[in-house]
Amino acid sequence: MKYHLVTLGCPKNVTDSERLTRALTQAGHVGIDDSDLADLLIVNSCGFIDAAKDESAQTTASLGAAKREDQRLIVVGCWSQIEPEPAAAIPGVERTFGIEAWDDIIGWLGPSDPVDIPETGALTRTSAYLKIADGCSRPCTFCNIPAIKGREFRSATVESLLDEARRLADEGVKELILVAQDSTAYAEDLGQADGLAYLLEQLAREVPQVPWLRLMYAYPGFVSDRLVEAMAGIPQVCHYLDIPLQHGSPSVLKRMKRPHNLRMVHHTLDRLRTAMPDIAIRTTFLVGFPGETKAEFEELLDFVRESRFDRAGAFAFSPQQGTPAAALPGQLEDRIKQRRQRRLMSVQEGIAAEINDAYLGRELTILVESIAGQTDDEGRPLFVGRSYRDAPEIDGLVFCYGVARPGSMPRVRVTGNLGHDLLAEPVGAEVIPVLNG
Repeated sequence: MKYHLVTLGCPKNVTDSERLTRALTQAGHVGIDDSDLADLLIVNSCGFIDAAKDESAQTTASLGAAKREDQRLIVVGCWSQIEPEPAAAIPGVERTFGIEAWDDIIGWLGPSDPVDIPETGALTRTSAYLKIADGCSRPCTFCNIPAIKGREFRSATVESLLDEARRLADEGVKELILVAQDSTAYAEDLGQADGLAYLLEQLAREVPQVPWLRLMYAYPGFVSDRLVEAMAGIPQVCHYLDIPLQHGSPSVLKRMKRPHNLRMVHHTLDRLRTAMPDIAIRTTFLVGFPGETKAEFEELLDFVRESRFDRAGAFAFSPQQGTPAAALPGQLEDRIKQRRQRRLMSVQEGIAAEINDAYLGRELTILVESIAGQTDDEGRPLFVGRSYRDAPEIDGLVFCYGVARPGSMPRVRVTGNLGHDLLAEPVGAEVIPVLNG
């Protein structure tokens, strides 16, 4: 059977889609890019917030409305885990499955008849996500992830992750991105302290051909000294860390049931920046939490100005059914939340632009992602890549004049600040430069 898989949501969903793909492949089914040629349409849904649920519903409805009578449509993943009835009620949906239901899906489909595999022209991936754990035992009052993924934190074994890393390295992947609901808790459930640092050491030893190892979703207060040492001392580890902090007001953080000792947060940032002066730190904030006063929001803005994060995202609070925060008094109007979100991002954009200015004239190694031969408005060829400072899809890009092979890692010199992105010129022989005139 030929299937077409649509993945929505976060990087952890991407890894789940890859695991589903492997299970389908082993059962003889073939993934294709063209939904019109597929026998089976699959939506790997997201249910993190209302906007994600809406996107899952709209995507499913669009596929259902356009599908042929002989095509089958199923919904899997987070949204159908917590809200199976609304997913099943969409016209055209034949069946829903929850998270990690690989065996159930394969059992329902049965073995595949021989199929003709269409030409896809797919390129080799430059990056891949490595999900090191699932579930979450943290008590955050706004989050429904424990209801979706389970309240028990479950780490993958080092051996299984090394096997997966070797497979991805053999496919030519140049960057492994370690993800979990809380990456710094890795292996605690297996009785191992500093498990994340140990995993980085083992990955560096076992897949030395992978130049970049990137860490996402560190929990505030759990960035240990050994982890900082491993990040600073292992050449493959990108000097980059994502630490979702959620707010900068201790009183709001208390209501969120998040770490609220800002001295500890500043101490963590200082340790990281002392060990790695070039480190890029990303974070995420949630504005408009129930009861958030003007003074508390100003505390958040002051915290952002003082901390000077390289990258930051801001989201307006969205009450999720069944979470404690949904029942809290002091729910704010949407217009207030949106106004505060815009104001926070305006402050952060100014900081990020100033940090980018500091890279003018400097050299960086980038991982090329674009198809060589893209052009700017004047017809000059461009290629697009990312530096160690940029995680895929959420951070900036580096645009460089010339032609380079996707997956290559040339040196470039930064010549322009585009706000969120950078402009560069090639350095060295890996790139065919654009000559003036």
